[in-house]
Amino acid sequence: MVPHLLTALKGPLLDLERRFLEATPQIERWLRLEWQEHTPPFYCSVDIRNAGFKLAPVDTDLFPGDFDNLSDSTLPLAVQAAMAAIEKYCPDARNLLLIPESRPRGPRYFVNVQRLAAILRQTGLNVRFGSLDPDLTAPRPVVLPDGASLLLEPLRRHGRRVGLVDFDPCSVLLNTDLSAGQPAVLTDLTEQVLLPPLHAGWAVRRRSQHLASYKEVAKRFSKMLDIDPWLIDPLFIACAAPDWHSRDGEDSLATSVDQLLRQMRSRYREYGVQATPFVVLKADRGTGGLDSLAVRDAAELRGLLRRGRAPVPLNRQEPLGHELVLQEGVPSVETVDQGVADPVVYLIDRYVVGGFYRVHSGVRGAPGTDPTPGAPGTQFLPLPFATSCNLPDRTADPDMAQNRFYAYGVVARLAMLAASLELERTDPDQSLYG
Repeated sequence: MVPHLLTALKGPLLDLERRFLEATPQIERWLRLEWQEHTPPFYCSVDIRNAGFKLAPVDTDLFPGDFDNLSDSTLPLAVQAAMAAIEKYCPDARNLLLIPESRPRGPRYFVNVQRLAAILRQTGLNVRFGSLDPDLTAPRPVVLPDGASLLLEPLRRHGRRVGLVDFDPCSVLLNTDLSAGQPAVLTDLTEQVLLPPLHAGWAVRRRSQHLASYKEVAKRFSKMLDIDPWLIDPLFIACAAPDWHSRDGEDSLATSVDQLLRQMRSRYREYGVQATPFVVLKADRGTGGLDSLAVRDAAELRGLLRRGRAPVPLNRQEPLGHELVLQEGVPSVETVDQGVADPVVYLIDRYVVGGFYRVHSGVRGAPGTDPTPGAPGTQFLPLPFATSCNLPDRTADPDMAQNRFYAYGVVARLAMLAASLELERTDPDQSLYG
């Protein structure tokens, strides 16, 4: 099933997709040359929003946790991409240690881990699972919904290497975002390859740094294609968070919200967009212990704070966020069975390996217009893409599934390129990049 659009696309986005199709050779060459200069993260997922008037990434996860939601037909692509990545970092690798979240993101999280391990094993690797949980002192099986199981084992540090009791890996792959900090057992692993590097974790990473890098990438890409960068780039402002209890700093935050909304209204007028703009407040560091919050004006923000509707701690292991990112809200016009459908694209190395729609079937109101689909009662129904993101048909209409997915893949690769710039610039050992 491929989601249908709430409205027929006749405006700038359709023109943008057509431009992507016409310029496919130019786009692919531009990206190929960029990857000669920059090293992509091992993997990532990119959340994209199709607003009908712009197509933009809204979040880039360097520790993707939903590989089980990819279509089985995309697995050969994933295996080939993983093989290219492994050959780049450790060509003669035999053993790989996969470290998952100590506190899983959801009941199916380890199904994702099992699928990821299956992909990696097809590249010729022995894969075992190590846990950062300090309470794990002996191997523990984890039973999956289908009755299969995987074995979590306690990590063992040996000098500048980490492994298991009888397992010495060449490479260590993290599937945990390190929100709680950088574990001592993973620091100074100078004799092994750690993927992604420690500074990709949310203990160091900042959302504002990624958005700034993406802005730079989008500007250069748009100049090459002769398009308006705003069509693929969400506006944002980084600012200090108020004291959520005393509300000290609320005026400064409200001013920043108004500033961003003014910029958005100006662009909406330019493109004849009739929708009401909204701003999404996010913690700059991961979740920062805070949920996101969407508002349509500063008065709405003040009202939410007055009624105690400020973002609240989600994970007690994380401190409250002290820095915020105000990000342009990009609504989704794609729906499935009256639920909002948000595309998510998965990449390994520099290759798109598949994607799916995260369907929010519990959203109330007009489909595709609610800026807060994560509200209580929302049900997430991942739906694999029906076709590949890699095979556009230049003779077909831009809104054909394979062409729309190609456009999603282009934007996702721009986000991955931005992540590579971000990691280069925040690496504590800049000498790695010359």
